Parts: sequence; C-alpha cells; structure tokens
Amino acid sequence: MTKHFKVIGCNVLRREIFACAARSPHLLEVALLRQGLHDQPERLRQALQAAIDALQVIEPRARGPSDQVPADRPYDAILLGYALCCNGTAGLVARQCPLVIPRAHDCLTLLLGERERYQEYFDRHPGTYWYSSGWIETCLMPGKARYEETRAHYAAQYGEDNAQYLMEVQEEWYRKYSRAVYVGWGFPNQAEEQAFTRRCAAELKWEYDELQGHPGMLQRLLDGEWRADEFLVVQPGEQSLADPTGPLILKAGGND
Repeated sequence: MTKHFKVIGCNVLRREIFACAARSPHLLEVALLRQGLHDQPERLRQALQAAIDALQVIEPRARGPSDQVPADRPYDAILLGYALCCNGTAGLVARQCPLVIPRAHDCLTLLLGERERYQEYFDRHPGTYWYSSGWIETCLMPGKARYEETRAHYAAQYGEDNAQYLMEVQEEWYRKYSRAVYVGWGFPNQAEEQAFTRRCAAELKWEYDELQGHPGMLQRLLDGEWRADEFLVVQPGEQSLADPTGPLILKAGGND
C-alpha cells in the first residue's frame, strides 16, 4: 500500500534524497533545510522541531494516493534526512505521526550506504576529510580558494597581523587531516567534482581517494524499510535521545 511520507532533509543531501525519492514506491513530499545548521546543534534541533510542528497543519489535498490518509493524520510518518549530527537530532518530539531518524553519527553513513562501511574506512584512515556533490555545492571546501577567502575576511575584520595569526591557528586544524575522499553517486557533474577534490588535496598536500556512494540506507529510509538496527522510530508523544556510545546511537524516551 502506498504510504504518505514527509521528508525533511539537509541541503547537503539534496541530490541523493531526490534520486532515492524518484525510486521510492511511496508518495513523498520533500523539504530541505540549509547546510550548516549542525555547526550549532541547538539551532538545528529548533529548526527541525519547527518543521515537524508545522506539518501538523492540515490542508486540503488534490485527489491521488494522499486521499487514503486520514484527515487527522496527514502523513504516515515524517522521515529525517539527517543523522545524529552533533546531537542536533536528539530531543526531537514526535507529534501526530511517527518520526523516523537514521541511526548514524553523520551524513557520511547515508552517502556510503551503511554504518559498517563508513566505520571500516574511518578506522583505517582517521584523518579523512570528505567531499561530495552536496558539500561541494553548498560549502567552501578546504583548499586554496577557501584559504584565500578566509584570509581576506580575517584581514578585513581584524587587520593583517591578526589575520596571519588566525590563519596559522587554522592550519593547525588542517594538520589533523591527511586525506581528501570524494564520495560519488554517478551524478552528471562527478568528473568535475573529482577533479576539484583532487586539486584541493594537492593544494593541502593530502592524499586523494574516492569511494563509490551507495543508496542503501537512504533508499531504505524513503522506502519505509525501517530495520530496528538502522532506524529509530519515535512514536507520537516520545522524543529522540542521543546514545552516542551505544551501538544504536539514538533511542526513544518519554517527553518530560
């Protein structure tokens, strides 16, 4: 039976979400939130909760599969195209319908298709900085262009001497990384993005690698195939809770 899902996703995953949505058997409505909210987890939590709460407004619908949805429950579930994301998806309350959240620490699990694949690569190469279509399109990634733009901003704000000091501090942060990895899903712009990532790696004196992305987990989210080990289903009245050291990353609890 066709289900009616609302998808709230990060703009970083827009291409991947729409690719998976096109293959889903269900009726999906997709809304994207801007990249960067996870830098301030409380802001991400507030934005997600506001988006969840706004969905409870019931509006007349055109004829189609959505007619099967009861008037007092416009969606069968709300699906998040997010992971734990610095605890930004912890503390979310499900209202009139279930809330489904991938059990993952960050979006790389969704890009690679499963937690085990991400963990295996991370364990072998802990100093990895990840590049993907969405990250390249929505964020100034590490490389020469980012260095020059950041330095110009610091110089304009704080003067040349302070700008030099701040860039030296930032270079210490870069030293935690030694590898740039491009995760590709085969989109038309892949060759250009691979070349861009390779160039950034050369500018930063990092190694370059690339991995084939996989729709696995994201596709299962949109297809309604919610295995308990992969997805947290928060029932109405419950809230999501972080369990970052546990094997399942997220759990459900009461809304106190």
